[in-house]
Amino acid sequence: MEYKVCTQCVMDTTDPEISFDEKGICNHCQTYEVRKDSKQIKPERREEMLKKLVQDIKNKGDGNEYDCIIGVSGGVDSTYVAYLTKSLGLRPLAIHFDNGWNSELGVSNIEKTLKFLGIDLYTYVIDWEMFRELQIAFLKASTPDGEIPTDHAINGLLWKEASNRNIKYIINGMNFATEAAAVTSWAYGHSDWKYIKGINKLFGKNKKLINYPHFSFFDLFNYTVIKGIRVVSILNYIDFNKTEAMRLLQDKLNWIYYGGKHYESVYTRFYQAYYLPEKFNIDKRKCHLSDLINAKQITRDEALIDLKHKDYKDEMYRDDLAFVLKKLDFTQEEFDAIRKLPVKSYKDYPNNHDLVMRIKRILNQLRKLNILPR
Repeated sequence: MEYKVCTQCVMDTTDPEISFDEKGICNHCQTYEVRKDSKQIKPERREEMLKKLVQDIKNKGDGNEYDCIIGVSGGVDSTYVAYLTKSLGLRPLAIHFDNGWNSELGVSNIEKTLKFLGIDLYTYVIDWEMFRELQIAFLKASTPDGEIPTDHAINGLLWKEASNRNIKYIINGMNFATEAAAVTSWAYGHSDWKYIKGINKLFGKNKKLINYPHFSFFDLFNYTVIKGIRVVSILNYIDFNKTEAMRLLQDKLNWIYYGGKHYESVYTRFYQAYYLPEKFNIDKRKCHLSDLINAKQITRDEALIDLKHKDYKDEMYRDDLAFVLKKLDFTQEEFDAIRKLPVKSYKDYPNNHDLVMRIKRILNQLRKLNILPR
């Protein structure tokens, strides 16, 4: 396809599945408008529905030490969720998934936030040898989904802990305003246990992922239908503005910005800022900035300027590369050989894509009807 950029956002033909209408507006912008009603609360109903949600969480948590679970990474969204839940009078338990890649600043931000807010923390430290081999397996698979082992495990851990502790609400930092755009070919498998097992079986050394937090469709049925656990994206219930949220966190919690989205993790920083652009020609900032444009939080011109700005400095890249090679026990030559493998897609491996997509459509409809929380 001839190179083309959306006339409304900054998504372009580096997304192989992008399409444009007669005005040059891409499918991501069109989908944003269509999905708003199922994801976001209309401004005139936010206060009422948030109040009802909070009361439901308190009622179902009555008698428990905690009435909800929140995942914390040290990033903007999860830190703001911690601040918001306490402000609303909830009693959250913070859970952190330690995959061995935390930056020092990320750890510091988590500690400062939870201490100031008076929130208890449970940290799950993954078996590093097992997790390292799974990450290497995804690199050898040569797909752009290298962060799936972490993303899936975080959700698996939250479901498991909520179930074990009899907590009925998991509150996450996902939000439609700033995280709506999704390119399946760029990142697939967050909810697909079959896909993860398939990659591990083909390329991993540990054939059984013992103590790896995960969930299957059967697990989800048990957690949601049998045990009645609900996941809430609480930032969809407020007028969430990323810049204002960062300013509040800096002023009230002495939180420090990392310089990029998800840069609280060394591996995520290296993977998104170097590996994805270098190997796959993918710049995920285009998704993030396009969402902010559609949310009216920045202009398209501002986004184009941001894309020209290099937030991953050469010195940081060199330090991260050395750290990644050491942690994964790679020589430079071994890493280069993996980086040069032919690019593959999730479609090349066993997966449940069609089923995952059908379930997501059903869930979105249930959210639109207010049968499930947003």
